[in-house]
Amino acid sequence: MEMLSGRVVARWLGAGAVGVVIGLVGTAVHRYSQPWGLVLALATVLVGGVLVRAWTGWVGMLALAMGVATTVAVLGGRGPGGDTLIPAEVVGYVWYCGAAVVALAGLAPARWFSDRPVQRRNHDGDAP
Repeated sequence: MEMLSGRVVARWLGAGAVGVVIGLVGTAVHRYSQPWGLVLALATVLVGGVLVRAWTGWVGMLALAMGVATTVAVLGGRGPGGDTLIPAEVVGYVWYCGAAVVALAGLAPARWFSDRPVQRRNHDGDAP
C-alpha cells in the first residue's frame, strides 16, 4: 500500500472525475440505437472500473463508483420542466442497475491487475 501523498490523493480525485464523466456519457448514450447504446455505456463502466482498479486500488474504485452513482442519480431526476434523461423503462432500469453490477468487475482479485510476472509452482512429482 502506498503512503498518503499529494500524488495518491490526486489519483483518487482523478478516479472520481473519471466516474463523473462515465456517468455523464453513459446516461447520454444508453438510449441511443437500442441495445447498442446501452452496451456501449455498460462497456465504458467496465473499462473505467478496470482502469481505475489497476491505477489506484480500492479507494480509487470507491471514488469511481461514487462518481458514477452520483452522476446517474442526479441526471436521472426530473428537470425543471418535468423532463428526465432516464425514464422508467426497461433500458433505464438496466442502466441504473447494470452500471452497479458491471462496476463489480473492479472488485476482482488484486493479482489480476498486477504487473508482476506470474510465478509457477513446482510440485514434488513434476520435472523442472
